[in-house]
Amino acid sequence: MPFRFAAEASQMFLSHPSNPISYTPAGRALSASLELIEAGTRHYQKPAFGLTSTKIDGKTVPVHEEIVGRLPFCQLKRFVRAGDENGEMGHPRLLIVAPMSGHYATLLRDTVKAMLPDHDVYITDWRNASRVPLREGNFDLDDYVDYLMDFLGLVGPGCHALAVCQPSVPLLAAVSLLSAAGDPRLPTTMTLMGGPIDTRINPTTPNDLAQNHTLEWFERTVIQRVPAPSPGFMRRVYPGFLQLSGFMTMNLDRHVGAHMRLYHNLLKGDGDSADQHRAFYDEYLAVMDLSAEYYLQTIKRVFQEHQLAVGTYHYRDELVDPGAITKCALMTVEGSKDDISGVGQTRAAHGLCSALPDTMREHYEQPDVGHYGVFNGRRWRQEIAPRIKAFITRHTA
Repeated sequence: MPFRFAAEASQMFLSHPSNPISYTPAGRALSASLELIEAGTRHYQKPAFGLTSTKIDGKTVPVHEEIVGRLPFCQLKRFVRAGDENGEMGHPRLLIVAPMSGHYATLLRDTVKAMLPDHDVYITDWRNASRVPLREGNFDLDDYVDYLMDFLGLVGPGCHALAVCQPSVPLLAAVSLLSAAGDPRLPTTMTLMGGPIDTRINPTTPNDLAQNHTLEWFERTVIQRVPAPSPGFMRRVYPGFLQLSGFMTMNLDRHVGAHMRLYHNLLKGDGDSADQHRAFYDEYLAVMDLSAEYYLQTIKRVFQEHQLAVGTYHYRDELVDPGAITKCALMTVEGSKDDISGVGQTRAAHGLCSALPDTMREHYEQPDVGHYGVFNGRRWRQEIAPRIKAFITRHTA
């Protein structure tokens, strides 16, 4: 931290407009180098969604955030559009289930932004486990399913659910349980995007990692106790920075190249390109810790034993049967270049939901996008989101 502060202070001095050195090639080079050092050692705080407006029928409509439900490890957030406080617009209610995989829910900002004009949007805003005191108890995969069923109840009957990546498994489990029980909290549609339903299909590097190491290895190697003075002192967690380092190592050349481009943009004074880089990495490098119980159960039950895919997945003592789903339409979305959830892993949900008629199921594979592009970026906005909206519209009463 002292080293970072020194780098930050020196960079501000060297880049200040009143300092003649800032206009020299040597001054710019040193300033750019110090900015890279500062950015690479900073502790990134949870970002804000920053969605203050949307466009509906060509008109700009103000938006504000509202917490409608709060549990120890998550809060349910609603993006309230002016004039739709009580659902006056009549748009479908959509619960977006953000992944609990190291990044904050704000990573889905573009997902929310694209759906806001046509939907009353809610999102699971997961808490950093290191901020949750031990007295609040543990959080595991079954608790995750409990949270989703509770939040579906808060959003209300007839809503729609969309899970991005990892929560595809607990959402499919929750919908299976609600279907078997005839529970009114059952959503009308369920969209699963880039999720690890069956990781035996086209296994990726993270899938191989889980298969090639024992659960004991993961517990011994990556689980740590939260240090003081964090509120979650002594809670066992999987630190977010370890998840982030794994993601970055998978595409190390790309990240190194991005930082080299930042360096050259700073040298030539291209502030717009540098700002775009900063905005992306301020989001990407902001990480949260995960509950150890949840992380280890996910490794074992999803990535090692494939319990949902082979029919042995239990929620507490109850067998989860996706074949019980008959009234919730299913859409799956994959990216052809996804290196986290391989092609076919999400589509496998259709085989598990065997009782659904063909008229209530749909699959879409987006060409030339990786994992992040499934829910963010130009292809998401122009090609994927419109298909999901059309799917929801077709199945809205």
